[in-house]
Amino acid sequence: MEHPENSKEYKGLTVNAGIEQPSTINPYLKRSRYKRQELSVADMVEGIVKGNVTILSQAVTLIESVNPSHQQKAQEVIEKCLPYSGNSVRIGISGVPGAGKSTSIDEFGVHVLDRFGGKLAVLAIDPSSERSKGSILGDKTRMEKLALRKESFIRPSPSAGSLGGVARKTRETIILCEAAGYDKIFVETVGVGQSETACHSMVDFFLLIQLAGTGDELQGIKRGIMEIADGIIINKCDGNNVEKCQMAATSFRNALHFFPAPDSGWQPKVLCYSGFYGTGVKEVWDMVYEYIDFVKHNGYFDYRRNEQSKYWMYETINEQLRSNFYNNPDIQSHLLSSEQAVLGGMKTSFAAAKDLLDMYFKTDTPT
Repeated sequence: MEHPENSKEYKGLTVNAGIEQPSTINPYLKRSRYKRQELSVADMVEGIVKGNVTILSQAVTLIESVNPSHQQKAQEVIEKCLPYSGNSVRIGISGVPGAGKSTSIDEFGVHVLDRFGGKLAVLAIDPSSERSKGSILGDKTRMEKLALRKESFIRPSPSAGSLGGVARKTRETIILCEAAGYDKIFVETVGVGQSETACHSMVDFFLLIQLAGTGDELQGIKRGIMEIADGIIINKCDGNNVEKCQMAATSFRNALHFFPAPDSGWQPKVLCYSGFYGTGVKEVWDMVYEYIDFVKHNGYFDYRRNEQSKYWMYETINEQLRSNFYNNPDIQSHLLSSEQAVLGGMKTSFAAAKDLLDMYFKTDTPT
């Protein structure tokens, strides 16, 4: 490069060209050596059964992929892992945003590993943005103690706007984690509503985290979510909030008496604890394992597992039918025109839907 300082008007001043800087990339680096090896189904299953966390993570990524070839491979891996699954205790943990779920799971996980040993997998469903379709996937950063334990596996998954799909994928991930030797599974969901129903359909014990002192206590007593809870725990029972938590617990206990008795025969309990200070955590897990012993003794544990398997068979059929319908070329070509006909007032929504379904099933409507 020619420097202007070397021109005649600047006599006595010379600027050297300098030394050419070496490339930041090591010339001796063999790129092929670092290329990720494509594992076969057999290799993947063998790695999962041996407890290889890297291969387990790759298999979970396959499950979450929308690529048809990835989905086919994932199903083969799940099928071969199925004989090694089913030997865990599955706990669903839910509550409104800000209830302290991640902090509580951090305390719960450390307590369970220290007290009972074994391995723990945490599957956190992170809601995706409706606008950007992205997820923060930051649950692991709040589980500082658990993230350092080699016996734990924390996997946040984006909802990607499809609750049913994520719920099915979460259930499939549970199978892989059990095959990898994780005998305790936590499934965390956010909010109260449909996601809780999906979570309840894949766990043995559903734990609902509530808060006190946030306004009208009746807001926490919702029939749908309360009916599926096997245990209710009130977080942040510390400092000046202890009395409010105890009052809230009394309100919840009274409300539970108005609901029908659960099929399990278990009467849900209401406990107070502090996830931040770790107080009352032992009592929570005494309740959880008391429930597990109770339902295993009366046969409800196996009955519930069987009902869940049947439920997910029908859910998978519904999901596949829906996907096949919208990916059908004939449907795709007529969908927009049917939509315009509805918006233009030429057809009702029900008539347009019926015409599309008739086209899909290739059946003629009777005249």
